[in-house]
Amino acid sequence: MRKLLAAAALASGFVLATGAAQAADPLKVCFAYVGPHNDGGYSQQHDVGRQAIAKEFGDKVDASTYLENVPEADAEGPIRGLAQNGCKLIFTTSFGFMDATIKVAGEFPDVKFEHATGFKVADNVSTYNTRWYEGRYVMGQIAAKVSKKGLAGYVVPVWIPEVVMGMDAFMLGAQSVNPAFKIKFIATGSWFDPGKEADAANTLINQGADVIVQHTDSPAPMQAAEKAGVFGMGQAADMSAFGPKAHLASLLDTWAPYYIQRTKDVLDGTWKSQQVWEGLKEGLLEVGPLTNMPDDVKAAAEDSIAKIKSGELQPFKGPITWQDGSVTQADGSVVPDGDLLGLNKFVKGFDDPVPQ
Repeated sequence: MRKLLAAAALASGFVLATGAAQAADPLKVCFAYVGPHNDGGYSQQHDVGRQAIAKEFGDKVDASTYLENVPEADAEGPIRGLAQNGCKLIFTTSFGFMDATIKVAGEFPDVKFEHATGFKVADNVSTYNTRWYEGRYVMGQIAAKVSKKGLAGYVVPVWIPEVVMGMDAFMLGAQSVNPAFKIKFIATGSWFDPGKEADAANTLINQGADVIVQHTDSPAPMQAAEKAGVFGMGQAADMSAFGPKAHLASLLDTWAPYYIQRTKDVLDGTWKSQQVWEGLKEGLLEVGPLTNMPDDVKAAAEDSIAKIKSGELQPFKGPITWQDGSVTQADGSVVPDGDLLGLNKFVKGFDDPVPQ
């Protein structure tokens, strides 16, 4: 069956990786990535979690199978292939895999599914997500402190609430330092396309941005920032090696503890469907390393991180003025999670609206 799946995957343009045979009847834990497992960013961090499972459980678990470069619009077949190939716990790691995961899960009720960043669940489907907006708020503060032009360039993948939420948080953080701060943005239309990501970053730099931020998965924007002599901020993984002089900070996804726990839950027979949304406080997200910035900027960033962890600082705490001038969040109240998860509008300061 493994050979059949491998052949099918390769014929479809996907890459299937398998490791050496494990002990008899191990729990087979499998992954579907939207990019290469070694993309230097988002998918790589999921793969770090996969490797942590293998290290934690030894021959009790076979975590050697993953699919990479799975297109969001054509994810159903690859995910079904994992279930047909004996995977009993499947992590589908991109928002666009949501409907495919739900559909395949209905066909395999004895298989547990974990979907990253989505919102649909079933008896055998859980969701897990990171409050990336907390880190992006801190990054916005850093950008506003180091930018000489008061302008950041934002490389956008696709327009979903998670992305808009992050951009708003970045702007709110920047405006807490410089109320006149501006953001220009370009969407590439995909999560992983190094060529388009580099082109977008270079265009934004030519438009005057001296800090490049990215929600895309490859290190191409960071490399473009390094080449142009401006600052850069990484996504999902430590991207400082791709911009030794440019790098200010990276969002760090730390999936491994969650993956280990959910695998343990299956092994123990305690796995239940749930929805998890955690951030800096719980350790599912980190911001760092903090580089190429004055000591006082670094200290301020560390202070904000500590305050977010303690609950003293809430990035979406009112009053918040939206781009259309309305102020719907009362002074001192916090935008509810449900509203954040459906966010489709910018706060004040953006020149252009969210594309619909």
